Amino acid sequence: MAATVITVAQQKGGAGKTTLAAHLAVAFTAMKRSVAIVDIDPQQSLSAWYRMREAAFGDAGAGVLASQIKGWRTKNEVDRLARDYDIVLIDSPPHMETEAKIAVRAAGLVVVPVQPSPMDLWATQPTLELARAEKVPVLIVLNRVPPRGTLAEAMIAAIGELGVPVARTRVGNRAVFASALAEGRAVGEVQPRSKAAKEIAALAKEILKAAG
Repeated sequence: MAATVITVAQQKGGAGKTTLAAHLAVAFTAMKRSVAIVDIDPQQSLSAWYRMREAAFGDAGAGVLASQIKGWRTKNEVDRLARDYDIVLIDSPPHMETEAKIAVRAAGLVVVPVQPSPMDLWATQPTLELARAEKVPVLIVLNRVPPRGTLAEAMIAAIGELGVPVARTRVGNRAVFASALAEGRAVGEVQPRSKAAKEIAALAKEILKAAG
C-alpha cells in the first residue's frame, strides 16, 4: 500500500507550522502508523526537535524517522520513504520558492495552519493558489485559536469563506505545545488526558480521513 504523503505548508511564518507537524507525527504513531518526517524548512526546527527526541527515546525517535533534505532531491527522498512508511509528513519552508512547490507537488494532501488574524488570512492565499495550481487537495487547520472573542470569530468566519475545506477540529493557543517540544516530546506524551492532547488526536484522525 502506498504511503499517505502530507505536506504542512504556510507562507506566513509564526503560524505554528512546525509545531503542528511535530505533534501530528507523534499522534500518527499513536494510531499505529509508521511515520517519516521530511524537514525542508531552512530553519530546521523540526530536525532539532527530532534530535532531542532521539536522545530521549533512542534510535528512530520513538517510532518517528526524520530526514533533512532540500531542493530537487526532495521528491526522490519522499518516494524512497513512501516505500517503507505509512505516512510521510513534510515540513515545508515559509515561502513560495522551489522547495515549497516540490513539497506541495509531492503531497496527497496539503495541511495549511491558519491563525484567526487578518494577516494570516491574507498570507494564506499564495499557499492555496500553489496547491490549486498543483491540483493537490487542501485542508485548512485553525491553529493557535484564542479564547472566544469578536475578532477571532470574525476571522474564523472569513476563513470559512475561502472556498476550501476547513478542519472541524480547532487547535487552541496553549503553552503546553511548545513546552512539550522543548523536551523532544509531544503533548500526547506529557499530558495525555489534556484538552490539547485530545485536539491533536482528533485532528490527526480528521487529516487521515481527508487524505483518503
